Amino acid sequence: MNTYSENASSLAADARTEIKELREKVETLMQNRVAPALTALAGEAQAAAQAATDKAKEQVSRLSDSVKEQPLAAIGIAAAAGFVLALLYRR
Repeated sequence: MNTYSENASSLAADARTEIKELREKVETLMQNRVAPALTALAGEAQAAAQAATDKAKEQVSRLSDSVKEQPLAAIGIAAAAGFVLALLYRR
């Protein structure tokens, strides 16, 4: 009976050692591979978001300039768009 107990203790100790080693390996992989990759992706996402924001601001500026240059045309286009949307909404 004592040998079963010793074998079980030995197996439990081996399992704890393997788990500890696996945790260390996972932690090392996270620090060396995953974290830098996530940082790079976050940087790329931020750059893409900034580019989209800049493009949207540029488009708003162009539209604003067009409205200032041709206010009657802008009012006519807005009225026509409203009329079309009202027709579509009624259906």
